[in-house]
This record gives sequence, structure tokens and C-alpha cells, in this order.
Amino acid sequence: MNPSELSEQEQFRRRSLETLRGMGIEPYPAAEFPVDAHSEEIRLNFSDDEPARNVSVAGRIMTRRIMGKASFVELQDSEGRIQVYISRDEICPGENKDLYNVVFKKLLDIGDFVGIRGYVFRTQTGEITIHARELTVLAKSLRPLPIVKVKDGVRYDAFDDPELRYRRRYVDLVVNKGVKDIFLKRTAVYNSMRSYFNAAGYIEVETPILQSIPGGASARPFITHHNALDIPLYLRIADELYLKRLIVGGFEGVYEFSKNFRNEGMDRNHNPEFTCMEIYVAYKDYNWMMGFTERMLEKICLDVNGTTDVQVGDHTISFKAPFPRVTMAESIREHTGIDIEALDEDGLRAAAKAIGVEVDQTMGKGKIIDEIFGEKCEGLYIQPTFIIDYPVEMSPLTKRHRSKPELTERFELMVNGKELCNAYSELNDPIDQYERFVEQMRLGQKGDDEAMVIDADFVRALEYGMPPTSGMGIGMDRLVMLMTGQTAIQEVLLFPQMRPEVKAKTAESDNAEQIQS
Repeated sequence: MNPSELSEQEQFRRRSLETLRGMGIEPYPAAEFPVDAHSEEIRLNFSDDEPARNVSVAGRIMTRRIMGKASFVELQDSEGRIQVYISRDEICPGENKDLYNVVFKKLLDIGDFVGIRGYVFRTQTGEITIHARELTVLAKSLRPLPIVKVKDGVRYDAFDDPELRYRRRYVDLVVNKGVKDIFLKRTAVYNSMRSYFNAAGYIEVETPILQSIPGGASARPFITHHNALDIPLYLRIADELYLKRLIVGGFEGVYEFSKNFRNEGMDRNHNPEFTCMEIYVAYKDYNWMMGFTERMLEKICLDVNGTTDVQVGDHTISFKAPFPRVTMAESIREHTGIDIEALDEDGLRAAAKAIGVEVDQTMGKGKIIDEIFGEKCEGLYIQPTFIIDYPVEMSPLTKRHRSKPELTERFELMVNGKELCNAYSELNDPIDQYERFVEQMRLGQKGDDEAMVIDADFVRALEYGMPPTSGMGIGMDRLVMLMTGQTAIQEVLLFPQMRPEVKAKTAESDNAEQIQS
């Protein structure tokens, strides 16, 4: 970076860096620093009745109080923060006392990483503290952290601008309490779900991200090019068709946590790159899958939060099984008065317009029904509710309903006004599947850029025979949002997609606390 573009604080820190090196102190040492304790564990295991415990800890300096020959710093490690007491005469005895005055008072800053060797004691004020016997510089911070200050009950310099928080998650994790906990809970959600599947005997697999045909969902794909083969390839929009090939191949139950990519808009509920879990189990149907899904979610909620209730905004949502079941036709009839079972495509288009739902000539019957439900019904389901029995036009990969051939055996789980899960009794009739693909191609020719294309190899796989199967997909990012009480998907993604950064004076410099030497 051009030195002229650095703030005064950044220039000061770079001068401190060079001064340290001039004193023979390497600000970025290569040698290992052994860590044998962490802040929270130290507090939990401390006892006034036991001999002083020697510890070796490392972390960032987050606060400093310099009081002549002694100082207190607050050290932040992976578990939290702990106070460290530093005595000049112990750290820099004898003729080295000037080293303390120069290095600690003037050259070390908030944000620097240091290693501390010492013993644990309790101060006169009752705070568990580490008495430092050795201090090692581990990494010099060249940018000041935006440390929050409070004066007269008002917060200053808070790093709370979402644009900056999501773009500089590394800073957000350091200075904003609770952010790291969201991502620890995210891991706990994955672990709970995996244990549920593994206990049932199902196998975790991996399928291609680069695909020659974007299949398994209705969405606009990202397109790339393979130079050696000179062919277009697509980032997957779903892994469904590959997982069902494995059921054809003899696996009885398979699942995958997949990174999917859809070339669509971004908002509080959508990111172009997202994580989905899909599972397929042979010899099951969508009725079995509903019970399996609600028991899974109840378990995850208990494992992660210790209760079946979560608070999301103003709503307390209960994941206590079982969940209600409502057919799509019943839902639309209840909330709009429209009987979708009695109308053809033109009738549905007219009915949608009459209630203010925008539709156009490119939309087939299924797309129109989807628009009506999405705008007038979906947002009303706050508590977990299975919406079941979708029209066949909406579900090109789903088995026809066993008693109502105009419907399919499909459910979506609605929670907090959004779809969380999507599941089917999977279509395993290769002739029917091919005809559904052909109908999707017709919709594509009408202008539906999300319509599926024919996957001839998948149809061929079905022709070898796939047993009755039920499959379910769940949006992991939305599930983590629910389990952590977040209302924006960006809060549960470590690095959400952002617009290109505009070059300007950085707000970080504006917000950073002036570090006093």
C-alpha cells in the first residue's frame, strides 16, 4: 500500500514495527509458541485452595491499563478474554527495565498477538488473572481495531455497519461479542444432523459440483467453460439427480451437504452460493419422510439450544414434533378463496391477476400456482407446517399421488414464513419422467429460463430400475438462521457474497479507536 494512503495510526504502527526489529525483536516470529491453557478453561478450573497453576497462553491484546511499573491487559483467545498482570521488574528485570518502558508502553498496541507464560491468581478485587513471567511478541497488528467505547451510556465507534461487518468478517469476529457463537452453533447443527443420519445407517457421499446439465431444481445456473474439453459446464443448482443415481446403484440411503449455486438475486434470505443437505432413502415415501424430518428437527433444536423453542424476532417457534399437515389446495383456498383444482391455466392466470399476483404468458400452470402460494400464503406459516400434495405441473421430479393423479406426493416445510424443506415420493417411472422433462422443455421454449432440461443419462439410470424412494432437501443456511434466531442469511455465512468494494476512505479508519501510547 502507498504510505501516503495510510492513516496516522497505521503509519505509527509501521514505525513501531521497524523499531521492534531494530531492537532485535522479531514481530512475526517463526518459532512455535506452546499453548497449554485457554481463558474459559482457566476460570472454570481455578481454585483458591490449590497451589498456583503455571500456564502458557496466547491471544490478542484487547485493552491496556498502564500504571507505572505495573500494567493490566485483557487478552482475547479462542474461548474469551482473561486479565493478565504484567510487572516491569519481573518481565524486564535489572538493566532491562527500559525495555519495558519502550516496548510495552510505546510499541505494543491493542490488536497485537502476544504469548504469556505465568501463573494464575486472584486479584484483591476478586478477578482471576494471569501473573506474567514472560511476554513474547507473536504478531504485530498494523491496523487499529474498532474498539467500542461507552460514554454516558452511549456507544461510540461500534463496528455495527452490516456492509463492513459482512465484508470484513475477520474484524467482526474479533470485536463483536456473540458473532463467533453463531458459527459454533452452525457446526453444532451439522454435527447433530450427521449423527441422526449416521445412526440410521445412511452414507454421506460427494457428487459433482461442475455438471454438464444443470438439473435437480428449477433455477438459473452459473455457466463456465472447460478449456480442455471445449464445452460449457454449470455450477450445480442441486445434487438430486446424482444422489438418485446412487439409489439405482444399490445404496439404500445416501446424503450430502452440498454447495449449490443459483444465478439469482441477493436479499436477506438468498445468497447465490448456499448450502443444502439432500437425503434419499429407498423403500420409503413422503409420509415416512415427514415423520423422519420433524423428529430430526426436534433433535437438532434440543442438541443446539437445549429446548425445542427458538426465538426469531417477535416469534417463538416450536420444533416440538409432530407438525401440522395442510394440502396446497386447502392453503390457497383458505387464504385467497381460489380453488386451484377447478381451474385451467387461463383460469388460474385470471384468478391470480384478480388478487394482485403478477403473472405473464411465459408462466405455465405450475408457475402460476407457485406465485399465488408464495405471495398470499407462504408468509403466514410461522410455526412449522407441512404443505403437502402439490399439483403435478409444479413437481417434475415427483411421483404422482397414489389416489389423485393430478397431484404429486410432495411436501414443503414452512417455518417463519419461508420454505425450509422440500421432499418427495421420488418419481421412479422412467417413461413418466421423460414426459415431464419434455414438458419442462416446452416451458423453456415459452421463455421460462428456470425450466429444467432433459437429462438423458438420468432417464437411462431410471430405466435400469430405481426402487420406491423418498428424498428430502433442506436449506442449511435457513436452518441455522432459525436455530440462532437470525433474520438475515448474511449473519450465518462467514463470507456472504458482496457487491464489489467501492474505493473510498475506509470507515474502519473513521471508527477505529485512537490508541494512546
